[in-house]
Amino acid sequence: MDMDFNGDVGCLDAELLQLTEVSPLAIKSNPYVAEKLFEQWLSLPDTSPLVKSLLNNAKAGVPLNVPGSSSSPNAASSNSLPSMFPAGSAPPLSPRSSSGSPRIMKQRAGPSVLGSPLKLVSEPAKELIPQFYFQNGRPAPNELKERCLFRINQFFYGHMDGLQIHEFKPVTKEICKLPSFFSTALFKEIDVGSSGIVSRDAFVEYWVNGNMLTKDTATQIFTVLKQPDLKYLTQDDFKPVLRELLATHPGLEFLSSTPEFQERYAETVIYRIFYYVNRAGNGRLTLRELKRGNLITAMQHADEEEDINKVLRYFSYEHFYVIYCKFWELDTDHDFLIDKENLIRYGNHALTYRIVDRIFSQVPRKFTSKIEGKMGYEDFVYFILSEEDKSSEPSLEYWFKCIDLDGNGVLTRNEMQFFYEEQLHRMECMAQEPVLFEDILCQIIDMIKPENESYILLRDLKGSRLSGSVFNILFNLNKFMAFETRDPFLIRQERENPTWTEWDRFAHREYIRLSMEEDAEDASNGSADVWDESLEAPF
Repeated sequence: MDMDFNGDVGCLDAELLQLTEVSPLAIKSNPYVAEKLFEQWLSLPDTSPLVKSLLNNAKAGVPLNVPGSSSSPNAASSNSLPSMFPAGSAPPLSPRSSSGSPRIMKQRAGPSVLGSPLKLVSEPAKELIPQFYFQNGRPAPNELKERCLFRINQFFYGHMDGLQIHEFKPVTKEICKLPSFFSTALFKEIDVGSSGIVSRDAFVEYWVNGNMLTKDTATQIFTVLKQPDLKYLTQDDFKPVLRELLATHPGLEFLSSTPEFQERYAETVIYRIFYYVNRAGNGRLTLRELKRGNLITAMQHADEEEDINKVLRYFSYEHFYVIYCKFWELDTDHDFLIDKENLIRYGNHALTYRIVDRIFSQVPRKFTSKIEGKMGYEDFVYFILSEEDKSSEPSLEYWFKCIDLDGNGVLTRNEMQFFYEEQLHRMECMAQEPVLFEDILCQIIDMIKPENESYILLRDLKGSRLSGSVFNILFNLNKFMAFETRDPFLIRQERENPTWTEWDRFAHREYIRLSMEEDAEDASNGSADVWDESLEAPF
């Protein structure tokens, strides 16, 4: 059979040759070889009958079963095309991995070998990223919501109209898991119309539908306390919860007959909170600061502990008593303001005039007092907390600003010497053996171990446990002497209460001293009364 092949050999599909002994890629890359092989195939005896049979089938309309086009895995073995190589004469193929060549696999993956291999690679399925930001808080899971609604129904059962303010405390503590003295603040937050009643639907709308249920405790407290149009807490925001604490806590019940001291206690607690938690020192306590502080833990402790004096952080009445009495001792005219001459008497004249001048220059902190040259009670709270616990970060920042005369954030030799000169003069006046500044400077460097020994940075001080002693060396003579002599009483106290701060130990000592003085005064007055009565008896 004579056949002419005039097609483009370069477009010949090598797969159609069905040559299992020869790689299709090798044939495609050599068009001349493909042409010769095709001509040789046409000349084979079995080819002519096969081609005629295919032509007859095509004319009769029978579907063509073209060998090589089947997708069946057995197509290669079941076709009847004659082989170019006699049986047993084909050379063995080299072993291939089960995965095969990436190029070959890609070319055979699709229905057409003429398309781009890139189109044949299946695209990875797109991963659906769940929503992770919710402007009004993450919605509660259905299971959690159902459990909460069940509890709400229990507390509101029998109160069709709602709960009054004196009935709301169990809801605050059991459902909201907030300290019980937040009850009034939460009630008023929900009762926007000041109707005096919080209905079940109003509470569900605020706590469940408002996504308060899924927020952390710090965010819940922040939301309840802050004003709607602000993004921070002010001192006034804490007053309602402290009023309720004073009215309901068994450890503060004795203050109910002295409203003035209730107010002073609340003020002192607030000042202490802002001293430690409001690290920016701007009077605007942010949610970030609230989360980083320990105020939430202290509030929960105060709610569970009946003895308020065991709540050392912020709420201890003994701590308030010490602060207030210290201020009252210095405020000789009792106008609730103290000046330089008052403050210089603090701690039995422990401070130098130069450091007192720096305090009244308002470098470490601007006074809240509006009277020139006068320090108010809030300013004194910041001072005494800084003076009696120089290990805390607020205290280190306070005194660093005082010593940093030029405000460049660096303590130099000259600045430290300026303050130590007065200490040296006081030691000489008291017949104490003076310690030269050169020796003191070496001692300070050894204690702090700064990055650069020619100056000291604030981070150097924060990284050392002896930073407080450095400030005592520079401007507090009494504490400097106690440090030099390693007072055994202080060492024993530290060992007895290792978890206490320097402030806790100071407040404990001072409260004992003040209470003993008050007891002695009462006893003295009592004995005098008895003596007077005995004198008057015969008459």
